[in-house]
Amino acid sequence: MLDLLIVGGGPAAITASVYAARKKISFAIAAKEIGGQAAWSGSIENYLGFQLISGPDLVKKFSDHLNQYKFDLREGVEVQRIEKEGASFQSTLVSGEKLLSRTVLIASGKRPKELNVPGEKEFLGRGVAYCATCDGPLFAGKDVAIIGGGNSALDAAIQMEKIAEKVYLVNIAPDLTGDQVLADKIKRSGKVEIMNNSRVVEILGDQFVRSLKVAAAEEAKELKVAGIFIEIGLVPNSGLIDCVKKNDHGEIMINCAAETSCPGVFAAGDVSDVPAKQIIIAAGDGAKAALSAFSYLNHLAI
Repeated sequence: MLDLLIVGGGPAAITASVYAARKKISFAIAAKEIGGQAAWSGSIENYLGFQLISGPDLVKKFSDHLNQYKFDLREGVEVQRIEKEGASFQSTLVSGEKLLSRTVLIASGKRPKELNVPGEKEFLGRGVAYCATCDGPLFAGKDVAIIGGGNSALDAAIQMEKIAEKVYLVNIAPDLTGDQVLADKIKRSGKVEIMNNSRVVEILGDQFVRSLKVAAAEEAKELKVAGIFIEIGLVPNSGLIDCVKKNDHGEIMINCAAETSCPGVFAAGDVSDVPAKQIIIAAGDGAKAALSAFSYLNHLAI
C-alpha cells in the first residue's frame, strides 16, 4: 500500500511530489500528463526567478527537477474514482486498475468550460480548440476567433496575433475582464478586433470550420475564420471524489494546511477553493499539502 497517491500533473502535483520524495514517503503520481494548465501558457512573467519564460519551458524545468527523484510515475492515466475504504483510500483508474493508499492529495486542476453551441463538438479538432499554445501554430496566416474576455482569452489573443492574419476577440461582457496589462497589449494591437457585448450563436463549416455566427449588440455577424479558440473559463476536476466538501463552483474546500473535510485527503492547486489561480500559488499549496500529508502519516504511525 502507498503512503500517498498524488492525483494530477500540474505545478501543485509536481511540487508536492518533490516534497514527498524528500520526506521519503512511499508515493505515486497518477496524471494524464505532466505540466497541467501551466503548459498552455504562451508567456509567463510572474513566476519568481524568471522574468519571462514560456509555459512549456517552465514545465520542462519542473519535470527536470522532478526526475531527480525515484518514485512511481503513472503518466497517461486518469483516476476515475476515489473512495474511502476503512482507514485507507481506493483509487480506481479508468483502466480498471485500483490503487490503495493511506492518504490522497488531489491536484487534478481544471478543464476548459464549453460554450455548448451548435458546431462546437462537431468541429472539435477540426478548427475548434481550447488551447492556443497547443494548436495556435496550425492557423498561421489565417483568420481566427478567440472566445472570452478574461486572462486566458487575452493570453491566447497575444499569442495568436503573432501567428494569425487577423484575430477576433469575441467577449460576451461589456468590457475585457482580464489583467489590465494584458488588456492594454490587446488594445494596442493592430491585428486584434475586440467585439464586446457579443455572443457566439453557432459554429459553421464543412470538413473544417469556415465561419462563426455572433450576435453582437447592434446586429448579427458571420465571421469568416479557420480557427476558434474557446477561452471562457475552467471547471474543477473534482467529480472523482464525494467524501469532501465542495463550494458552489465544485471546488474542493480546504483549510490553510490544504486539509479537506475528509481526514487523509488533501487538495492543492486550481481544483481547490483557493481564490487566486496562479502557478506560483499552486506550487506553494502543493508543498503545503505534501507536508500536511507527511504530518498526518506520522501521527498514524504513533
